[in-house]
Amino acid sequence: MQNAINQLLDSANQIILGKQHQIRLALCCLLSRGHLLIEDMPGVGKTTLAHTLATLLGLNYQRIQFTSDILPADILGSSVFDTQNHAFKFHAGPIFNQMILADEINRSTPKAQSALLEAMEERQVTIEGKTYELPQPFFVIATQNPSHQIGTFPLPESQLDRFLMRLELGYPDPDAERALLTGQSRHSLIESLEVRLPPEQLLRMQQAVTQVYASPALLDYLQAIIAYTRESPDYHCGLSPRAGLALLTAAKAWAFMDSRDAVIPEDIQAVLAAVAGHRLRSGHSHSEAIVAPLLEKVAIH
Repeated sequence: MQNAINQLLDSANQIILGKQHQIRLALCCLLSRGHLLIEDMPGVGKTTLAHTLATLLGLNYQRIQFTSDILPADILGSSVFDTQNHAFKFHAGPIFNQMILADEINRSTPKAQSALLEAMEERQVTIEGKTYELPQPFFVIATQNPSHQIGTFPLPESQLDRFLMRLELGYPDPDAERALLTGQSRHSLIESLEVRLPPEQLLRMQQAVTQVYASPALLDYLQAIIAYTRESPDYHCGLSPRAGLALLTAAKAWAFMDSRDAVIPEDIQAVLAAVAGHRLRSGHSHSEAIVAPLLEKVAIH
């Protein structure tokens, strides 16, 4: 398993240059059965990262371009009257794929954004009173532009909480940018990629992640972090129980990627900014600055 993970990371790093940590976090999110939100300026590789992961994992991939006029039916599907059979027939929407790229999700209205809530939480959709199961594995990778840009609708807390992680890619360093300027097109490179972690193996790894051990002392440290967010004036509101579970699951996946069968405090610290940064409100905007008090003031048990 470790060999397959390393091969996937190596292949992804050849496409997205100079972003090894963010790519590792993205894979950690998928191994945790979580959904990923990538927030950054246009043109830094958000869509390319999603397409790269889908290709390396061999997943059915569908991009949905979110705009101000998109409707829930454009995402979920709708029933159309069949004149031959004199009955309505359901036509599945793009949500019925293994990996969905919700591109520029915050350019759509809250009504369209809410169409993803049931799918992300329960991996099913209910349309006209009938429930349809989504394929397994199922992931949503959403991209959003900074909220200060024109034509954006901020995601509500209920929607943000469905994303296990939020990442920021940022600009490439000079060496990576020179390689981008002098190298091949990223799209042509993606087309040449081979599947490194097929869906059936990914499902087995997701199950193995749940078996990673978390000791009572580790859980004490995790609960101390959660308690600090709820009691400290550094934050407007604390982490929810779902956020605590997300943090534990992501830490287990991080340990699994390091071939360890038990979580250590450094695993929690490695994923803390990505898991908690978009769930906490403070005077800072960057995830690392938001969680800095947790790393500095909460003692390791």
